[in-house]
Amino acid sequence: MKLPHTSLEGKHLPVMIDEVIKICNPKYGGNFMDCTFGAGGYSKELLKFKETKVVALDRDSQVVELANKLEDNFQSRFTFHNKKFSKLDLVSPKKFDAVIFDLGLSSIQLDDLSRGFSFKSKAELNMSMGQTETSAKKVLNTYSSQDLRDIFRIFGEEKEALKISKNIAKERTEQNIKTTDELVKIIKKSKKKNYKKINESTKTFQAIRIFVNKEVTELIEGIIKATKILKPGGKLIVVSFHSIEDKIIKFYFKNFSKNRSRSNKYLPDYDNKLSLFDDYKNKIIKPSTKEVKKNPRSRSAKLRVAIRSSEKFFDPKELRSKFKYLTDLEKRIA
Repeated sequence: MKLPHTSLEGKHLPVMIDEVIKICNPKYGGNFMDCTFGAGGYSKELLKFKETKVVALDRDSQVVELANKLEDNFQSRFTFHNKKFSKLDLVSPKKFDAVIFDLGLSSIQLDDLSRGFSFKSKAELNMSMGQTETSAKKVLNTYSSQDLRDIFRIFGEEKEALKISKNIAKERTEQNIKTTDELVKIIKKSKKKNYKKINESTKTFQAIRIFVNKEVTELIEGIIKATKILKPGGKLIVVSFHSIEDKIIKFYFKNFSKNRSRSNKYLPDYDNKLSLFDDYKNKIIKPSTKEVKKNPRSRSAKLRVAIRSSEKFFDPKELRSKFKYLTDLEKRIA
């Protein structure tokens, strides 16, 4: 069957798609969940195998039209929900053979300059991936200098967080900061000269985006609920793009597997016999040189996979405890 095509498709290349499909092993069918639909790359590749069924989610309303076309073409095999993946447990009663997360910003969102994600934009500050409670503009103009410093330092790992936050607070006393290019100017003024490794705005923009979209909370709740809906032997596949995401995934997979270390202070002795995953190999898969050349945005991607054990699901409270300092920061209200 010929798959639907729109201009959105060319804007987003799914990262490590060959590796993801190989891990899913859909040759003989199966139920799969694509938690970050985007332009539908993973979903469409899985649907090429005749016996597969795919449930997809995305919080971004801009991809709904493309998803609807895919639903029309695969009425009995594909369903889409315009929801955040923290709500994935509400969309299907099925148990799944694999659940896939491709985290971070999609090219569709980054390339749309009107959404304010890119530091090349001159549009109003927004940075919402969809279904958010605030905007970048509100955060920058209403949160205290100390709150902004914490957001930039923790979510962006920005060394100049204090100076940037102070300059933002100073600038907005004269007039509100409204557009992306206005923020870029403040960041440039705040940074040390000869900053060549990455664009000087990258870390601050990342931090604001994570905060606005509550990406840490979404990730933690999403992977916990994904674990719950996996079949025994089902695979939890996560492609992450920055150290905070990878740290969360690594901790979860390592410390809730059968071969975890018993010395971990976050896992009490009475939980020693409980495991959500089979032996975890702590293996990272990275994109090939060929893929990075074709899609430079894939260069920081890391793929991890864990296999669901046959044991009963239990709530991994220690995961939430470990990263509570991050989720608490996302809950701050100006």
